[in-house]
Amino acid sequence: MAAPTALPAASNARAWWTVAVLTVAYTFAFIDRQVIYLLVTPIRADLGISDTQMSLLMGLSFALFYTLFGVLIGPLADRTSRRGLAAGGFVLWSAMTAACGAARSFGGLFMARLGVGVGEAALSPAAYSMIADEFPRERRSTALGVYSSGIYIGSSLATYLGGALVQGVSDGRALALPIFGTVQPWQAVFVLLGVTGIVLAALFLTVREPPRRAPATREPFRAVLAHYRANAKFLWTHHGGFALLSLAGYASAAWIPTLLERRHGWSPSKIGEVYGPIIAIAGITGVIAGGRIADVLKRRGKSDANMRVGLAAALLCAPLGLAFPLVSDSRLCAGLLFLFYLASSLPWGVAAAALADTVPDRLRGQASAIYLFAINAVGALGPTAIALVTDEVFERDSAIYLSLAWVVPIVEVAAALVLYSGLRAYRASAERSDASRW
Repeated sequence: MAAPTALPAASNARAWWTVAVLTVAYTFAFIDRQVIYLLVTPIRADLGISDTQMSLLMGLSFALFYTLFGVLIGPLADRTSRRGLAAGGFVLWSAMTAACGAARSFGGLFMARLGVGVGEAALSPAAYSMIADEFPRERRSTALGVYSSGIYIGSSLATYLGGALVQGVSDGRALALPIFGTVQPWQAVFVLLGVTGIVLAALFLTVREPPRRAPATREPFRAVLAHYRANAKFLWTHHGGFALLSLAGYASAAWIPTLLERRHGWSPSKIGEVYGPIIAIAGITGVIAGGRIADVLKRRGKSDANMRVGLAAALLCAPLGLAFPLVSDSRLCAGLLFLFYLASSLPWGVAAAALADTVPDRLRGQASAIYLFAINAVGALGPTAIALVTDEVFERDSAIYLSLAWVVPIVEVAAALVLYSGLRAYRASAERSDASRW
């Protein structure tokens, strides 16, 4: 098989600009998705809700429509303007983030979070398809790793902004905002983020729709099902293994700020100042490194490189996920959290690259939507799993560290077993894809 032709310089610059704009959007998606993690205390106080109800706002409310609409929107990425799809989603989820600032009850905030999920469902299927068409296979994992760094940039900024906000809540002062009226500080941050996102969506005007490697077609869903049947073991171990990694990731990300507050006595501002940079530095380094490692391994003939990186991440995270909740020294906890984030971020570029490398171009949007459905539907269970163990097993808020130490390592080990079982099937699917030149 002939080696893929390198992109010319102008196309290369355009391709990386596309990645940059998509990464900005993904960054804001994760800020809007995760800033609520730092607002547990003020939201619980204002709305009078429990940890379990709070976990529903952090996980289920967002993931319910994110996963459902992802499956419905995914096919559009195979036949319509992906740039327009991503930009429209950015505007919608930003508007719904601002609507979170108008919520006055658990039900109102739950509904606004559903809307955030609908908007964000449009981004990644479009982004995966655009990046896959802009980059040849041997560079695709790195490009998708850069896009996936938005997870950690956004999570870090959400942690920093949330910490700064909560620090100002103690004086109890409400704020008067145009249109929204008098709001609490936690509501004001949702409004600010939402308005900023709507403005930044204009960046998509500078992005050109990339030419498709295969003609845009309206493939019936049965074609996707036929591909899944033909590659069943690889695709279900891929989706299952990375979904379990997602569950562990959602569980830890949702409750680590609360762990630092309840177990180590950190103030919200200290959490933002220390934990925020940990997420950014370790997460961005890990996700880009994961893509680079996979690309190097592929050039050395390891056709299962993407799944190998995911397996390595799970094996590293299991002991780290046990250690960081249990240590009593806050500095040691911070060091372990850095290593945990470094390891847990490795898979999120290669997971998407594994799919792009083995799914026909004409089915990529729909397959991406199914993959995103799996990792987010399962991942959304993570925050509630921790909360239920805390509320129902240990029956005290201070036991959050024990809940994390139980749930996270068990899930990481399960993920490693599932990913390992799919290595041979992935190699076979990758080889078939090479032979047929999808």
